[in-house]
Amino acid sequence: MDIEKAATIDLATSLDLPRKVRLLTGSALFALWAEPEIGLASLKLSDGPTGVRGAELRGGTIACVLPNATLLAQHWDVALAHEVGEVLADEAAAQQVHVVLGPTINLHRTPLGGRLFEAYSEDPLLTGALAAAYVRGLQGKGIAATPKHYVANESETERRTASSELDEKTLREVYLLPFEIVVQDAAPWAIMAAYNKVNGVAATEHTELVEGVLKGEWGFDGLVMSDWFATQSTAESANGGLDLVMPGPGGPWEDKLVAAVEAGEVSESVIDDHLRRLLLLAERTGAFGEQRSWPEDLPAPDSVIRREQLRRFAAGGMTVLTNNGVLPLDAPRVALIGRHAIETVAQGGGSAGVRPPHVISIADGLTSLLGDRVSVVDGVEVRFRHASPGTGVLRDIRATTFDASGEVLASRGMEIAELAAYGGWAQGATSIEVSGEVVLTEPTLLQVGVRGFGDWTLEVADESHAVRLAWADGIVEEALLKPPFWTTEVLLHPGDRITARVREAAALVGLITQPVPRPPADAIGAAVRAAREADVAVVVVGLTEEQETEGFDKTTLALPGEQDALVAAVAGAARRTVVVVNAATPILMPWLAQVDAVLWAGLPGQEAGDAVAAALLGHVEPAGRLVTTFPRTDSDALTPVPVDGVLPYTEGTAIGYRGASDPLFWFGHGLGYTTWEYGEASIVDDTVSVRLTNTGSRPGREVVQVYLRPEDEPVRLIGWAVADVGSGETAQVEVRCDARARRVWADGWQPLRGGEVLIARGLGDVRVTLRADQE
Repeated sequence: MDIEKAATIDLATSLDLPRKVRLLTGSALFALWAEPEIGLASLKLSDGPTGVRGAELRGGTIACVLPNATLLAQHWDVALAHEVGEVLADEAAAQQVHVVLGPTINLHRTPLGGRLFEAYSEDPLLTGALAAAYVRGLQGKGIAATPKHYVANESETERRTASSELDEKTLREVYLLPFEIVVQDAAPWAIMAAYNKVNGVAATEHTELVEGVLKGEWGFDGLVMSDWFATQSTAESANGGLDLVMPGPGGPWEDKLVAAVEAGEVSESVIDDHLRRLLLLAERTGAFGEQRSWPEDLPAPDSVIRREQLRRFAAGGMTVLTNNGVLPLDAPRVALIGRHAIETVAQGGGSAGVRPPHVISIADGLTSLLGDRVSVVDGVEVRFRHASPGTGVLRDIRATTFDASGEVLASRGMEIAELAAYGGWAQGATSIEVSGEVVLTEPTLLQVGVRGFGDWTLEVADESHAVRLAWADGIVEEALLKPPFWTTEVLLHPGDRITARVREAAALVGLITQPVPRPPADAIGAAVRAAREADVAVVVVGLTEEQETEGFDKTTLALPGEQDALVAAVAGAARRTVVVVNAATPILMPWLAQVDAVLWAGLPGQEAGDAVAAALLGHVEPAGRLVTTFPRTDSDALTPVPVDGVLPYTEGTAIGYRGASDPLFWFGHGLGYTTWEYGEASIVDDTVSVRLTNTGSRPGREVVQVYLRPEDEPVRLIGWAVADVGSGETAQVEVRCDARARRVWADGWQPLRGGEVLIARGLGDVRVTLRADQE
């Protein structure tokens, strides 16, 4: 920052105390206050990390929906992570957003975690390196990144109140390490403090971790903001290093913080430091002093260039878990089976949800390439909480808000029959009406209803229904992420309109309109008949936003509904069976020995179907490597549920693969579409070199992984390199090993000595073992 700008920031501290303090709480759900006197514009923030959602919680600006974080991480490619950051910077600039709230760099402590889809991996080194590249890509275009959630925020259950209990060795070596790497290697302009407590102290007021480690030891010069509604104290959080309370207006600072300063509980110099950090963030993002100009020629979310990027991001990260030769797919007749084939899940649930320009289903993607060689058959039910109607179910959708006297406040045409009652244009309304005309060609029995807390009336097909969906406890997660619902079956005719009005709405409201579910036996019977007539059956199964969501953890790794029975039945009838898993986090696979191949597809974003088709057919090699260890049973997974408000990290540093013995699939596993031979290897200083030969018939991408197995500590990843090698060709691959993964905390950092260096294709396929001290 130049001297003149630094002087301007110092001048800003001459504002009177109330005006300074006001700037330290948001002005709205996703905005900060302007202060024209000092040249400060309002900063706009947006949720991330795999799409720039904007200020609306539902139905906002159309934006790119990228593949989820685990699918991106499965590339193990820092160059791709940097490109992802650049795409998100463009998406932010198109919406004039200054700050993106991402990446999420908490770890996959347990596969039962509901929000794992939003975080990279279970390994701190891999997570930190990918996050640093993402941050550099984003900030290189002038958009602030906000790595989150600092720190030990690996559980959604009781996330606002629970205390993560862990020793300093575990905290330093594992959970702080991704943040340390991203601060040292990418210098993010902001970091978000978590909801949870750490060893009994709230993360938003944890002086030791914020002032001591983050700002002190690591020299972080950016801004620390709270997670939304996370701050519960005034003087404690201000003195503990928190710089910005979100959202606003209101909250525990504002007038209360002014009073705390006047009472001597908080020094005004503390306020000035918070303000300097805020103004530095504004200066870096072009909102302080000379205002930035926003580009006008950026690619649209559905442009050719974006679609190509997002298809490549998704397909290349997909992982071949098993394959007996059926993939790449080459068959005269293919039966494509499953609800996820028709209604492919592009993204997880929660605050990171983005409104895409489209979502290409796997059915559409594969049919577009294979034509009538594909027969598509629906599967069993996979959702049980009911979502808003999909595209083409309703038309002429309209939402109208009313005041207490019944006067219209606003009325808008909508693309989806769902909107946020909080944080958007409908906020403050006494009642909200949502309506839409059903799209039918003949009379059809449909399941219709409403979702969201409040007093509802529903008018449909000359029927009137009244129902109260009561919000008893006021939990925001429940209102927004798992709203209650009510349905009934109604015979509807072409042109019929569904109209619902709700009073005292909380967070989210919407209509339900869908076919009446058919019995699982009928769906499985139809799938079996189709499988018998095909050369290959491709069954698509997975999870939905009911399991992979912010705010809630899973209770089981089993697929919902009768999906396991569907796979088993198809595998028993088909000549060959391929399972595509449309999920971001581990599942149980009781049918694994019965099928011929499993492709792990993740949550592939808006180009999902085209990406899955490209991977299945080999147009793009699904060269991904797993970033989470897959357990064999539910009992092998650590619980994310606190006991009496405490979540003990009893496994210590033995997270994921570090503590596994016989998982279903190891961290780092992935077959791709070729085979590899590892030759002579050596260690010189911090670099491992290995001779790598592609022994298959296709070009391929290999991820050469290097682990250290110390004598008295858990094994850990210390480096990796990505290599593209043609068929029959040999490459000399060099892997630089990171010193930050080769140390232990014992009253300070101590280097690890001795042990073995493992060169591997995942810990289940170690190819070369060297002595760590032979360098």
